[in-house]
Amino acid sequence: MLASNIQRDQQGRLCFAGQRIEKLAQEYGTPLYLMDEDRIRLNCRMYLNAFRESFGENALPLYASKAASFLQMYRIMAEEGMGVDTVSQGEIFTALRAGFPTEKITFHGDGKTDEDIRFAVENRVGCIVVDNETELGCLEAEAEKQGITQKVLLRITPGIDPHTYEAVNTGKIDVKFGVPIADDQALHFVEKAISMHALDVEGLHCHVGSMVFDEMVFEDTVDVMVAFMKELYNSFNFVTRKLNLGGGYGVRYRENDKVIDIPARIQTLAEHMKKRVAEAGLTMPMVLMEPGRSIVADAGMTVYTVSTVKHLKNFKNYVIVDGGMADNPRYCLYRSAYTVLPGKVAEEGREEIFDLVGRCCESGDILQPGVALPADISRGDLVAVCTTGAYNYSMASNYNRLGRPPVVMLEQGKSRLAVRRETPDDLCALDM
Repeated sequence: MLASNIQRDQQGRLCFAGQRIEKLAQEYGTPLYLMDEDRIRLNCRMYLNAFRESFGENALPLYASKAASFLQMYRIMAEEGMGVDTVSQGEIFTALRAGFPTEKITFHGDGKTDEDIRFAVENRVGCIVVDNETELGCLEAEAEKQGITQKVLLRITPGIDPHTYEAVNTGKIDVKFGVPIADDQALHFVEKAISMHALDVEGLHCHVGSMVFDEMVFEDTVDVMVAFMKELYNSFNFVTRKLNLGGGYGVRYRENDKVIDIPARIQTLAEHMKKRVAEAGLTMPMVLMEPGRSIVADAGMTVYTVSTVKHLKNFKNYVIVDGGMADNPRYCLYRSAYTVLPGKVAEEGREEIFDLVGRCCESGDILQPGVALPADISRGDLVAVCTTGAYNYSMASNYNRLGRPPVVMLEQGKSRLAVRRETPDDLCALDM
């Protein structure tokens, strides 16, 4: 199986996190987001241990909230000792409502409004990542108004191409995020920031992208950032106390995707960084990173019920399910690959190739083309899409006025609702 938390029982029925999806579908209905809480906690501990062993006790991974944001997720992160990375008032509010420690919240994003900045400062968010000079001035004014010194990191664009999906590539010079090192733009940005009295510039932030499999991407990023840290020290006597390397380790969506040994990668990265920092004659900064997908993706599975099976003779076959692009738009957006599994094995092993599509009134409502499913699959059967813990619930919409599915947490053989299913009343709740 794709991941160790996916199994089949002796009757060939699909199980996730040790529980039969058929039973869970009967209890909670479909479409249904399942989240393996034990796997999430295991992934958090893997990152925390790897960071402390490789970078030192003060190093801290920050869970990237945008991957999946709801109350229980922040409770888990707090209990496991993680920091969190947020990009909106909504994510900050949810973290605070969950009781997450304010000082371990980082807030960044490239288009913060005045209200966003006021909200973050007012709620004493631990660190704000400043994306650009316009935002710098607004934050300085708000911090002065509230009479505090706000801790900040400055987002720098290192000019690294991680060779990943273009839509999730954030490190090249011409992306919308941060200030590029090229042409001394970042140098002037830092100079302006450190002159501001209401801001405590703790260090730098960078982010080269998502779904990174290339061995050398983060090492190349460190080379650029350490050289820039040295330039800042020589120019302004500025000591970079913190360096946030962003996120991006890839996960396996299909059997042919690489298996990444993340602790080994972190150890190699730490050794490389320590060497570069020593060569530059600098002090090793506190290292932060923002894993999101690699913490929750393989902890997720989405379960659907088949509505219709269509055989278009001499063309193709379709399996239409009770969900689709409203609960998982990632194939429509990125042509994202997924592993699709039937709820039961094919009779006598007979399979056919189908396009798995959704119920939305849209030709592009495709969950995954060309998947092998039982030849006798029919209405009422279950189909599961694997590795949906990241960017599925968080990107879901009410397109076609569909309610978003519930999120059910699975832990130690038990299940419980973390987010209830949306009702027709919910869909009309904001209407006037």
